[in-house]
Amino acid sequence: MAPPQHEFDFIGSICRKLTQHPRLAIGIGDDAALVQFPCHSSNLAECLVTVDMLMEGVDFTIPPATPRQIGWKSLAVNLSDIAAMAGRPVACVVSVSLPRKNGFALGQGLMDGIVDCADRFGVAIAGGDTNTWEGPLVISITVLGEPTNKGPVRRSGAVPGDWIMATGSFGGSIAGKHLDFTPRVAEALALHDAAALHAMIDVSDGLAADLWHILDESRVGATLDAAAIPISAPAAACRDDKSPLEHALSDGEDFELLFTVSAAEGQALLKAPPLIDSVPIPLSHIGEITTGRDCFLKSPEGKLTPLPALGWKHGFDGAR
Repeated sequence: MAPPQHEFDFIGSICRKLTQHPRLAIGIGDDAALVQFPCHSSNLAECLVTVDMLMEGVDFTIPPATPRQIGWKSLAVNLSDIAAMAGRPVACVVSVSLPRKNGFALGQGLMDGIVDCADRFGVAIAGGDTNTWEGPLVISITVLGEPTNKGPVRRSGAVPGDWIMATGSFGGSIAGKHLDFTPRVAEALALHDAAALHAMIDVSDGLAADLWHILDESRVGATLDAAAIPISAPAAACRDDKSPLEHALSDGEDFELLFTVSAAEGQALLKAPPLIDSVPIPLSHIGEITTGRDCFLKSPEGKLTPLPALGWKHGFDGAR
């Protein structure tokens, strides 16, 4: 029997049908695309573009999520993608399909959260589209951003010997962090300024799954140190059929930054982390990039266990 298909199988099928467009400096396969525009000077204007669609019953439920929280999250997940490219968010367009029943009030609360997030990060709300229907709430936001002078950081630049580093802690979505998180835009820009970031991604699908995205795009392997992974307090306190480490590796929607740098740069970052509002960025060294294409989890005793791409995947029912 063929294994179940999921969203990445579908994305792969799309990629196989597309040819490289001359305006795309970065296309499908990263946290954002990089589109180039000719301008009057000899330089090209470049724009980062990313989009996320959130659906009631999959990405949130009402209740416990409030309309304002859903609005905040809907924009914040896109800002997190811009952060993963070490870019600056500039503007967004919003498309929303509201349920006919009580949809007007829901839409107003939704926009309150979007405006709060946009104001916090200086993002212009440039327009969008609205619809109503008999189904649940669906919202899609596209964000436009600009790269820094150092250019975007891609998933594909990790090299053997790199340190794998991360901001914050993992497993927090289990306690609702996914509705109220602050995207690491400022942190990404500060890290990009302080060090030569080889590869970076935001952790949305899960720590293990998103590490595998870097490994696949960079064509390298990794060893992740179980004892070094920062586990959130809610995940550590959780009592269910998963260990705190399993929650940290697979829950997803932590929206922390996962990145690789040389060992020397990693040591420098740990010794003197960049400051955000006078507070050091919380950084951890959680593993190393290796040759080959395998990924292992190293136990505190030194035992190596293959680490699959644990995390969330949107799946399909039915045969191929």
